[in-house]
This record gives sequence, C-alpha cells and structure tokens, in this order.
Amino acid sequence: MAILAIIVVVLIILIIGLLAYNITIHRKIQAFNNLNQKIVNLNVLQDFMTTIGEVSSVDDKIKKINEILIDKYEIKYSTIVVFDGAEYKVKASNVDEKHWETLKRLQEVEIFKDSISTATPKYVTVNDEKERLPYQQMEFGRAKSAIFFPLYIDNVYIGYWIIESGIPHDFDNIDTTIFEVIRENIVTILKTVTHQRTLEAIVRKDLFTGLNSAEYLYGEGKKLIDRHTMSTLCMFRITNLEEINQKFSRELGNRVVTKVAQFIQNNISKDYIFVRYMGPKFVIAFPGIDIEDVARFLNELKTQVEDLTIKLNDNDGLEYEDLEERENTSKKKSKSKKKLLMEAKPKLNFVISTYYKGTGIEELLKRLEQYIDNASKDESEINNI
Repeated sequence: MAILAIIVVVLIILIIGLLAYNITIHRKIQAFNNLNQKIVNLNVLQDFMTTIGEVSSVDDKIKKINEILIDKYEIKYSTIVVFDGAEYKVKASNVDEKHWETLKRLQEVEIFKDSISTATPKYVTVNDEKERLPYQQMEFGRAKSAIFFPLYIDNVYIGYWIIESGIPHDFDNIDTTIFEVIRENIVTILKTVTHQRTLEAIVRKDLFTGLNSAEYLYGEGKKLIDRHTMSTLCMFRITNLEEINQKFSRELGNRVVTKVAQFIQNNISKDYIFVRYMGPKFVIAFPGIDIEDVARFLNELKTQVEDLTIKLNDNDGLEYEDLEERENTSKKKSKSKKKLLMEAKPKLNFVISTYYKGTGIEELLKRLEQYIDNASKDESEINNI
C-alpha cells in the first residue's frame, strides 16, 4: 500500500508538473503570437507609409492600402467608403462593381446607424445559408458575415470600412482589437492624404498657355519626378514682362507669355514637366537629368527664345492716340486711326537646382522663387543654386 501511495503521489506531482509546463508553453505561444501579430501590424503600417510615398494620387493610395489589408490579414472582402463632401464614394473594394451601389449606402441601413452614432463596430452574420445580411438586396452567396467600422477624423464622421466573409459566423471569435488598430491606420492615411486631395482638386489649366498650374507639381508631377533618385528643377522668369505691359499694352504682354510658353513646350521633351508657376514665372522639371546637362540645354533654349520677335496682329494694335496717352508724352502725333504694329523681344532669367527624391519639392521651389524674385531685372543668365 505504501508503494502504491508513493506511486500515486509521484503521478500527481508529474501531472501537476505537466500542467504547469503546458501553462508555461501556452503562455509562451500566446506571447509569441502576440509578438508575431505586433510584427505583422508594424509591417502593415510600414507598407502603409511606403504607399504614401510611392503611389501618387489619393485614390491610388487608398486602393493600395486596401490591397495590403486583404493580403496581410487574409480578408475575403474589404471595402472603404468615404464621404467627399457631396456624396459617398467607394474608394477601394475587391467586391464586384455591381454591388457598389449597395455598399456605398450602408449609412442608410438602420442596423448601422447606431454604429455610426456611437463610433463602435457592428458585427452582423446569418445562421442559415438561405438568409441575407440586413443590407443585402439581391445577393445571396457572396457574404454571410460582416463587420462594419465607422471612420472618423477629429471626431467628424467621414465614411466607413466594411470587411465581409462568405462563411456564417466567420468573425465570431476574432480579436477585433487588431481590426481597431487597422481602422485607426486607415484613418491616419486618409488624414495624411487630405491635403494632397485638396491639391489635386485645385490643379487648373492656365488660360493663356494651356499649361498646368503649379499645384500639378505636388501631385501627379511629383509621382513622375520621384521615379528617379535625382532630378533637376528649373524656374525662369520673363524679366521684361512688366515693362512690355506698361510701355505697349497688356495684350502684347499676354501674347509674349503665350508665345514663349508655346515655343518652349514645342522644344522640350514630353518627359519633362512644364507648368506656369505664377505670373511671369514658369517651372520646368527634368526628371532624372543631371544639372550640368540641363544648364547646357537651357543656354541654347534661352538664346532661341530671346531671338524671338513677338508682335501683335494689325487688328490687335493700339491707335496712335492711345499709345500717346499710355506713354504720357507731350509730343503731338497724328489722330489717324491707322493701327500701330507693336513688337517685343522677351528676356529670360533662369535659376536651377538639384532635387532629391523624398525631399520637399515645395521648399526647393520656394527657394528658387525667392532667388529669382530678388534678382536684378537686368540679370539674364543660368544660375545654379
């Protein structure tokens, strides 16, 4: 009996030891899983940040982010819907487009209204394969469970993110903490690209030259420039434009702006980016081109442009008495209605600098502008700063 008792005690000790060992192993596995999940989350966040830098337009950024979520977290369906100030738009989704009309009206579904008002996720599922989710109208087989996440920027509701599965109760035991983190990352990205969205919306074509406005450089233009590690930016000014406007007419000044822009656009590669920056100032971006090569090219281009003689057509000319009034001279001239053919030669001042991928293009342009604005009007050369 004593031996049996000893054996029982030993077995109990072994069982307790094994239980303790299993608990320890379980905790280590749990800690490893948590660590692994943190690593995944960090990798996803890194992918998000990379997307912000590499992908150009706001819509492309959001689509890329959605693709990352689907891939990294093995989500069956993922859709991001954003209110643009006028209407709800599906910004990214791997769901067939025929369902988008339903997906962009989920804020109208009663079951999600409370989720939006309380800023909390809403989980919905079906118990039977023949049932539909509350927001579904015509579809049966695609989604059987879903989690709805309202999105907020600074406590302002801006849309929602919804993930779906084709399996009933597929999200029953899922740790929603992970998806809360993802939701916050999505909001961070949307907040980050808000300024870019504004810039994209205000890009306009210049009335006289047909060139894009300066804002183009900060969106689509930057995407093209940042394909290269190093590029050259050039800003030039028509230095005698104000003189032409005052001495002759604004009509001739406008003609000078138009002709100079047309000539340069016709004589540079389509790979270069040419925009009207402001007033008499223009910018040419040379993606991937060395600054010394650009300087040589611009010297030739400058000579060609300054050789141009730009005229107003006979019918556009000023009458003699109008010209006399503008020049404020006392000398009497004929009151003839004959038109005066006016002409001018443009004078240009160039400044160039090297742009490095990933740095602030707006700061570099500001520096170029400060230089060219403070330069003497008599300065007419290629300056490298």
